[in-house]
Amino acid sequence: MVRRALVTGGTRGIGKAAAVALKAAGYNVAVVYAGNDKAAQEFESETGIKSFKWDVSDFKACTSGVALVEAHLGGNIEVLVNNAGITRDSMCHKMPVESWDMVIKTNLSSVFYMSRSVIEKMRESKFGRIISISSINAHGAAGQVNYAAAKAGIEGLTKTLALEGARAGITANAVAPGYVGTEMVAAMPPEVLEKIVAKVPTGRLGDAAEIARTIVFLAADESSYINGDVIAVNGALRV
Repeated sequence: MVRRALVTGGTRGIGKAAAVALKAAGYNVAVVYAGNDKAAQEFESETGIKSFKWDVSDFKACTSGVALVEAHLGGNIEVLVNNAGITRDSMCHKMPVESWDMVIKTNLSSVFYMSRSVIEKMRESKFGRIISISSINAHGAAGQVNYAAAKAGIEGLTKTLALEGARAGITANAVAPGYVGTEMVAAMPPEVLEKIVAKVPTGRLGDAAEIARTIVFLAADESSYINGDVIAVNGALRV
């Protein structure tokens, strides 16, 4: 049986690696992206995976977008990877309210919006995998009160979805990466990034493919007894 998978924020970074890994594992995959048309075109050309454009912080866009993906994939989405995320960093006492709202809606509300858009059909079919990307910074990070709150919220949402969906054959798990060599991390000032790497026991940044392998493992039919968990992939870094 070929399962159908959808990855948000799927044309770059961890999302791209997850989409490619799921396709290699035999899944029928589509991805969602927000605004970088050039990256989406390059992604499609490179991978052969169809990309769909919508704003995951908009519930109506999610429901209509999911319907388009289902039509393309030929059935309901069985594996959802909630990867879309942004940063708008600053200390709390300087943070504009707009930066808080934008990050919470894009990083956290989107997980509910996307999950809500697919979970009824997962319950009907008695199978589903919802895998959401948290972060080591869910436990707190100076200058990221919005991001940390959103990622901590993802972990609570995930554990609750697991309780609600377990008897319907649905698992909900989160992957909490440490610092991974993506564009988001590369945008940090070099001196900050150097200090971060120095704290990682393995002495390096993670690779997006390492996060993707964890996602593929959780997506498998055989992983049905792993539910409501948060799996850290962080090179032994503790904060």
